[in-house]
Amino acid sequence: MNGRHKIILTITCPDTVGIVAAVSGFLTEHDAFITEAAQYGDPFSKRFFMRCGFVTGALSPPVEELEKRFSLIAQRFQMIWRMHDGEKKSRVVIMVSKFGHCLNDLLHRYQAGSLPIEIPAVISNHADMKAQVEWNGIPYHYLPVDKADKSKQERAMIQLLDDLNPDLVVLARYMQILSPDLCAKLAGHCINIHHSFLPSFKGAKPYHQAHARGVKLIGATAHYVTTDLDEGPIIDQAVERVDHTHTPDDLVALGRDIENVVLARAVRYHTEHRVLVNGGKTVVFK
Repeated sequence: MNGRHKIILTITCPDTVGIVAAVSGFLTEHDAFITEAAQYGDPFSKRFFMRCGFVTGALSPPVEELEKRFSLIAQRFQMIWRMHDGEKKSRVVIMVSKFGHCLNDLLHRYQAGSLPIEIPAVISNHADMKAQVEWNGIPYHYLPVDKADKSKQERAMIQLLDDLNPDLVVLARYMQILSPDLCAKLAGHCINIHHSFLPSFKGAKPYHQAHARGVKLIGATAHYVTTDLDEGPIIDQAVERVDHTHTPDDLVALGRDIENVVLARAVRYHTEHRVLVNGGKTVVFK
């Protein structure tokens, strides 16, 4: 074949004997060099999860043929699997409302090259972030919400997403609830950052609720979006210790820093194909 290809193979299937041997044997037989591998067998769900990075060799068949041949192994083990192009940057559309800290953090990582993604567009129901986004050379789509007909804005958003064809949609403090239809359309490909260590302190002013309760930990949660509000499979979380000296404004500032880090990690894990859904939770190969 022409040149070498970096491939990331992800697998989910019923747990049984011989899966790793079958996968590694197949790759060896087809002149592929394994660069990294991680696997996990869940004793509760009885499911097996694997992420394997490899580089094709001079004697490897074209990727399409490699996939065709691997499908025979996949059928034997009832695999849900995919070979991802390890050198292709994921197309990530970011959605935001008025709070710009997560958006700005992602834009900085993108421009610095520390987050290897493409950002074809930012979508917002407010115009506040337009200048910042366009300064970064990224198209900004302002889609205001009509309170009398919210579905009109969502229909326009769905059409835009169809045109952009993103690999991932990131809700970087996008403060609108997505309809069940849109949640289903984006299932497994939409990440939300929640401004608390779920499931505590949902709703408005979470840091003020936390302050009133005298909490000693605050945090943030990145999860996949589902029709169950803020209850999708969790990808990453982090916490910070606080005490009686912290004001609500202190908690807000700390919380925003945590949100930035947690969301960036979740985006990286997803775009590097490190996250596999395991029922209502995830397996994350770090």
